[in-house]
Amino acid sequence: MMNIAVAQSGGPTCAINASLVGVFKESLKETKIDAIFGSINGIEGIIQNHLVDMKAMIRSNEDIELLKQTPSTVLGSCRYKLPDWKEDDSVYQKIVKTLKQRQIGAFFYIGGNDSMDTVNKLSEYFKEQALDIKVIGIPKTIDNDLCITDHTPGFGSAAKYVAATLREITRDSTVYSIPSVTVVEIMGRHAGWLTASSVVLHALGETAPHLIYVPEVKFSLDKFLKDLRREMAKHKAVIVAVSEGIEVPEGVQSGVVDNFGHKYLSGIGKYLEDTIRQEIGCKVRSIELNVMQRCSSHICSMTDINESESIGAAGVRCALNGETGKVMVFRRVSETPYMTSIETADASAIANNEKYLPDDFINSDGNNITDIAINYFLPLIQGEPDLVMEMGVPKHFTLQESVLK
Repeated sequence: MMNIAVAQSGGPTCAINASLVGVFKESLKETKIDAIFGSINGIEGIIQNHLVDMKAMIRSNEDIELLKQTPSTVLGSCRYKLPDWKEDDSVYQKIVKTLKQRQIGAFFYIGGNDSMDTVNKLSEYFKEQALDIKVIGIPKTIDNDLCITDHTPGFGSAAKYVAATLREITRDSTVYSIPSVTVVEIMGRHAGWLTASSVVLHALGETAPHLIYVPEVKFSLDKFLKDLRREMAKHKAVIVAVSEGIEVPEGVQSGVVDNFGHKYLSGIGKYLEDTIRQEIGCKVRSIELNVMQRCSSHICSMTDINESESIGAAGVRCALNGETGKVMVFRRVSETPYMTSIETADASAIANNEKYLPDDFINSDGNNITDIAINYFLPLIQGEPDLVMEMGVPKHFTLQESVLK
């Protein structure tokens, strides 16, 4: 018999709690597993020995279903970068102390690129110390930029929100007779997957978004203005989708960075709005979708939720099979019908690496996404959950303070 621990890290998504449910439900089935601990605020909870008994937290099937429809990380999150254990292992000693005290034999970390760095470092340290503690990474990120895996849990729901919102913005923008431009700023630091996913509207007969700009293509303001004037000659209301991470002049963004050295990005939409107003002089507005992209569970993808739960469960089976230092990944088996399988990859091959848009997803002018990409994106946004409502709004699962004591 052994106990396990699970934690959530990085930016929240609509589906990260579904992966937590997958770990929890699969662990309940296994006779080898006794206690199931949740680590509060990611790896920080392990370091500080701040854990919660998940069997006391999740008490019924109703709790499970409610947790699956709740966005964000119910256990809390962090952006904590583990040091190189070869240079300083003091934090690792605290982690080992907690895991031994709690008799934890497997640790599951649900997160993105930086979280997989933690998985890799911990698994290597445990091997070096001859500790039989399995470490498994369960992917999530709305950015969809983890390499090896076909896609990441959380991305499909975010893409669905982006597409639905841009379609609504398109309807709103066409009500007046005067020419207008709407710039929609979408998350995506170095990879433009989420911005590119707005191309699914073209499959629905929409001409919008008329222009799509992603970080994979060097951005030119002069070319952007030429592109915009060309589209304005064809359309009364022009919709532009732009990744937050495209190259901009110094000073547009704050320059502040997190513990992993990532810049806090925001401001490209407002910058382009001001430039368009000055250079073209038309009616213009910018819309920053911001955190709504990752927390709008009322319009999440059922495909995303189901896959997220499945990949969490697969992580438990992987650890019980004796594997460690692995990340669970999706492989797309077929497009029609859409089918995937769940496999494993070495955490060392995923940590601190990024997956970018394929060249054939981007048009030759670098200002839009090709129809080739549509078949990749469409299956990921399918299906709608039957939400539990409370006085007209979706009900959420919240962690009771009594459980935390």
